[in-house]
Amino acid sequence: MSDQSRAPGRAWGGRLLVGLETLFVLVIVAGVAWWSVAGALVLGGLLGVLACERALADARGRGGDGAGGEGL
Repeated sequence: MSDQSRAPGRAWGGRLLVGLETLFVLVIVAGVAWWSVAGALVLGGLLGVLACERALADARGRGGDGAGGEGL
């Protein structure tokens, strides 16, 4: 049984949380860009890498394929 079939409201709440986190990060990066464009680009790159790692870890936790073969 999937998580979505057990608790339909849970998936919506998760998407809302991801949306709020994304908005928060964009506001922070925009604020840094007012001060330093280069700093905002570096910060955006680092946060992008962290977001990808988080998504891959989530996929591995659910039994997804993930990427590469790091866990073999």
